[in-house]
Amino acid sequence: MRIDIPEGKDAIAYVWGEMVPGIGPAASRYSMAVYQHTTLGLREFEAARLRVAQLNGCAFCLDWRTERDGRTVEDGFADAVAEWRTTGAFDVRTRLAAEYAERYTVDHHGLDEEFWGRMSAHYSQLEIVELSMCIGSWLAFGRLNHVLGLDTVCTLPNAPAPKPPSRKASPAP
Repeated sequence: MRIDIPEGKDAIAYVWGEMVPGIGPAASRYSMAVYQHTTLGLREFEAARLRVAQLNGCAFCLDWRTERDGRTVEDGFADAVAEWRTTGAFDVRTRLAAEYAERYTVDHHGLDEEFWGRMSAHYSQLEIVELSMCIGSWLAFGRLNHVLGLDTVCTLPNAPAPKPPSRKASPAP
């Protein structure tokens, strides 16, 4: 970890809550809002989230699986996300979500008219804005946690800690 945490303090609560009280709690609310208020389908949401996690290298985000109504994506979904260009496991919207997440994360200047034509053919403007806000949240906060070395101790508020090394699904809000 690159931040000194006082003895007895939870690293995430301290960094996200106490260290910068004018910013951290607001950032935390934004981070949680993308899970609590999304209208995107679970597979599209997770394809984008996992692709950002793969590119950010955030250990917690890679291990996390969003749960909705007791459902998570299938085992092997993260591997399919890494192979989004060629996997047979995705429909057009899920593949586009993974592609958008990757391009947003590594080459946002390369989002050309051809790409936007494909996005607009399969996503409404509302969905594009929502997906953009979700990707922005994951990019910023997953990268922040990884860069500061918090991703190996990260848990979301009111959520169980990620399961250790098994890399199995963890419930999310």
